[in-house]
Amino acid sequence: MKDPLREIADLRRILDVARHMAVVTDLDVLLGTIVEAACGVLGCERATIYLYDSGRRELYSRVATGIDAIRFPADRGIAGAAATARACVNVPDAYADARFNPEFDRKHGFRTRNLLAIPLENLDGDLIGVVQAINKRGAAFDPDDEALAEALSAQAGVALERARLLEQYAEKQRMQRDLDLARSIQQGLFPKRDPHVPGYEIAGWNRPADETGGDCYDFIPLPDGRLALLLADATGHGIGAALVIAEARSLVRALLSVTDDLARVAVAVNRLLAHDLAGDRFVTAFLGVLDPVRHCVEYVSGGQGPLLLVTREEAVQRPANALPFAVLDELDQVEIGRFDLAPRATLVLLTDGFYEAGDPQGELFGEARVISFIQGRAAEPLGDTIVALHDAIQLFTRNAPQADDLTALLVRRL
Repeated sequence: MKDPLREIADLRRILDVARHMAVVTDLDVLLGTIVEAACGVLGCERATIYLYDSGRRELYSRVATGIDAIRFPADRGIAGAAATARACVNVPDAYADARFNPEFDRKHGFRTRNLLAIPLENLDGDLIGVVQAINKRGAAFDPDDEALAEALSAQAGVALERARLLEQYAEKQRMQRDLDLARSIQQGLFPKRDPHVPGYEIAGWNRPADETGGDCYDFIPLPDGRLALLLADATGHGIGAALVIAEARSLVRALLSVTDDLARVAVAVNRLLAHDLAGDRFVTAFLGVLDPVRHCVEYVSGGQGPLLLVTREEAVQRPANALPFAVLDELDQVEIGRFDLAPRATLVLLTDGFYEAGDPQGELFGEARVISFIQGRAAEPLGDTIVALHDAIQLFTRNAPQADDLTALLVRRL
């Protein structure tokens, strides 16, 4: 029979540990507290907590006394037996039990004599992990130890669940702060204002589908009053696409500071991106130069289309005249396209998020609606036209969540 004084002392120790666990929010500190309490209350040499990874159906150690981190299937070993049965497993002779894996002893020069494994559960009865006590001092673990271990595990399971939820929340908050910072940096790369070119009205606009997007537009002043125009769209959206599009924009700007030969710029941008990007990533891009004296835009369109030149009476639709950047290591031949801009003509450059926005029945907004929309607003400011086009798409999709990044660049000769 257990000494009543010892029993009271053990229960007080568990109560003290429970009080301490109630105020600890750091998961690693809490795990260490539980391990220390298990060794003290159960009088054992070592203890390990294995947390349960439900996605991989594995147990893994995050804190252990005397051993390195371990990960193994959740139905293996003594700890796996406790997790599977959701019951205390008492092994008085480790080497006589077929479930015991002696590899850890051989690796660390340790001798496991006996074990006690207890599952950890939350209030809903979901498995959180397993605490395993090793080598009871003086004898094997007895029924009194099992009762103490179960009392400890009941407190520990709830505390661990709370700490894990707090850790997940903190990680989510950290990621959100990082995303907000990335968004702020990316938005700072867009032009602060639309450019002023005599005889022309020019407007750019962007709205990403996520915190960060894979689209961009840019205006780069060139000698003699010309203006380089860039509209680009990297595959996907989010952080990965944002990094790709930032590189593409930087390459275009750097090369245009050296040469205004669009073919040379396109070939160099393609080669550099192909060197850096994985095989499943590429960038569609319109790279053009507006000449306000000759009233034309010369361009290379790497996979970016359709290209629209819209007047009240008609619309010219052209496809891309080159492959998207980074599809091939080298662009063999780059053709230079040209739009001649008559008075009141509007060059319309939109990423595919506009055209591919779908209604609840699956019908796409499409090119015809874009052309009709632009023609109906020939006298309105371009900035207002883009905002109204976005509103029209929201109405068309019944305010469905934005599926893709949206970027627009419009140029109108006055």
